[in-house]
Formats: sequence, structure tokens, C-alpha cells
Amino acid sequence: MQIGPYKLSSPILVAPMAGVTDRPFRTLCLRMGAGMAVSEMMSSNPKVWQTEKSLRRMDHAGETGIRSVQIAGADPMLMAEAAQFNVDQGAQIIDINMGCPAKKVNKKMAGSALLQYPQLVQEIVTAVVNAVSVPVTLKIRTGWEPEHRNGVQIARIAEDCGIQALAVHGRTRACMYKGEAEYDTIRAIKQAVSIPIIANGDIDSPEKARFVLDDTGADAIMIGRAAQGRPWIFREIRHYLEQGTLPLPLHKDLERAMIREHVEALHAFYGGVLGVRIARKHVGWYLKDSDAGRDFRSDFNALDEAEQQLDSLAHYFANIA
Repeated sequence: MQIGPYKLSSPILVAPMAGVTDRPFRTLCLRMGAGMAVSEMMSSNPKVWQTEKSLRRMDHAGETGIRSVQIAGADPMLMAEAAQFNVDQGAQIIDINMGCPAKKVNKKMAGSALLQYPQLVQEIVTAVVNAVSVPVTLKIRTGWEPEHRNGVQIARIAEDCGIQALAVHGRTRACMYKGEAEYDTIRAIKQAVSIPIIANGDIDSPEKARFVLDDTGADAIMIGRAAQGRPWIFREIRHYLEQGTLPLPLHKDLERAMIREHVEALHAFYGGVLGVRIARKHVGWYLKDSDAGRDFRSDFNALDEAEQQLDSLAHYFANIA
């Protein structure tokens, strides 16, 4: 799939997830076969751009691959300024968030709340596209509630205003993450516009990835929650799409080395205190399906030193080897 001048190495994207898709996680997913990893959502409010959290989210130092930065807000002028600012910081693609269902985002009339106001959608998209020279993409849901699925209307607006690729999560804002994603609306959107369409929602296996691509006709897929604690899902899906067969599972030693490397990268990126805190949730995701890891996770979450975490992981892996 191509977005502007950028050709993706695979049709599998990492969804932007607040508190998850930081530089260490993006780097790992790209290495595992993702074609692009979209960064965490950046606020369009200039008052927060110089905070430690925002500066870290804008940190792409040494990052390989296409640098796509997602911005969120409801004011067209501020969104345009945010797009310009992030391009100045190294963003190669700007992604507009109109898909987040979180209350703290929606109460500011940002994220998926914007789907209720097609005119405002048009104004925001136009302002951002006109503000930067890089490609602009958009992420939406199918509508704001099941009775008002207006994804096709929003997609046509996006195409008319210069959006170069559109990611669609197969749920409405009201659905949050409940129930099963539906792909009929994504198929209708693909048939209604000519820009690349990226299907998102409940894609958690190579077989499901193949089904969604075939069922919707989408040009690519986007993986979010299924990659938490399983970044090698991109390797599995890429192999299946290219070869038609499932790859051999990663050797457990490689899997464990990857987990340790991820934890070390989090410590280095965030520093000892915050890195330790963030590593806890990632290790929890990595070991969530392991009966042996249940008691270990409780002990691991009580550790507050980076070296303690690494030593504890080494001891755990040695015991279950």
C-alpha cells in the first residue's frame, strides 16, 4: 500500500494507542513485520506541547520506518498548527484522530465525537491538509452509534478534502470496544471511495487478517489490542498473507529475549522510575495467558528498581525453561 510518496513494506499497520505505541513498542512491531506504526495521539493544544509527556511522544530519534504522528482536537486552526508543529519535529505523515471513544477525549468534542458533525469534520480535515506538505490520513469509526453509521459520508468528505488513506474501526463510538467489530460498513466505505482503506477491529490472528482483507476489500489492516504482549503477531500475519501458511512459532528463547529487550528499552527511554512502572503493564500482557506467570506478575509489580525487574525476569524464565 502507498500513502503519498511512501510505500509500506507490508499491509499491516500498528494502531495508535495512548500509553502503548511509544518508540520502544513501535520499533519492536516494525522489526516483527509491521509496515507502519502510528505514534501515540498528540493533543492539538499548544499549551501541552512542551510537557515531558508530549516531548517524549514526539521523540523519533533513531527510529526506522515511516514516521506517522496522530493528532487530536476539535478546533480546525489548532489542528492545523499541531500538524505543522509535528512535521517540524520530523513527522512524515499526519494522522487525524476521529476514532477514539474515550470520554475524556469526546467531552472535548474530539476523537469519535466529531463524527456527529460532518461540517466540522470537513473544516478540520481541510485545515490540516492545507497546512502541511506531507500526506494526511484519518482514523474513524463507523459512526457515533449503531443507529447512525455515517462512515460512508465521512469517508467521502475525507477523500474530497485530500485525505490520502483512511483507517476504519468496525465499531461506533457508542460501542466502545464491546461486542464484535462489524466489517459491512468498512466494505461499503471501500466501495464508495478510491483512497486506500485500512480495516481495524478484532483482527487477532493471521486467519482473521486474511478474512477481513478478503471480506472488506481493504488495502491494509490495522492491529491494536491484539499486539499488546504479542508483537510477533505482525510476523505471523505477514507470513500468512505472503505464503498462505502459518509460520513456525518463535523459539521460546527468542520470545523471552525479546521481552527482556523490550523491558530494557522501556527503562532506557523513560528512565528508571517511569520505565519500571510502564514495564509492569507490558510484562503483564506478555504473561497474561501463562498460568506460571500469575503469581510472578504480582511479585513483579511490587518491584521498583530496573535491575530488580531484569533479574526477576531472568529468574522466572530460567525456572520455566
